[in-house]
Amino acid sequence: VQLQAFGGGVVQAGDSLRLSCVGSGDTFSYYSIGWFRQAPGKEREFVAAISSGGSSLYYQRSVKGRISISRDDAKNTVAVEMNNLKVEDTAVYYCAARKGVFGEYSGSFSTNEFETWGQGTLVTVSS
Repeated sequence: VQLQAFGGGVVQAGDSLRLSCVGSGDTFSYYSIGWFRQAPGKEREFVAAISSGGSSLYYQRSVKGRISISRDDAKNTVAVEMNNLKVEDTAVYYCAARKGVFGEYSGSFSTNEFETWGQGTLVTVSS
């Protein structure tokens, strides 16, 4: 599957933003999808994920309550809604795919859990 991430932009602290990840090239519903972000000078970190079928949702502890992930397999799309954005949310956001379901969840996923990556979309939050 190929992935494209959309929806980044420049927003003010406290604003909301919706990012979308659109898949093509394979049966999208077979894939679990994750969102990661990478701030300048920092490692890529897990943000949220949704299992194939959508029955399981996963969030990094620091964003839980501010971010909501969902999927629409009819549109080959996984979206992440981010609310009350903070300056520290500034990063390039990437979506990634893994065929099948996830293994045990211990609060975060490694980038190694995912097979395919989209190109990233930049989110800049200004104060």
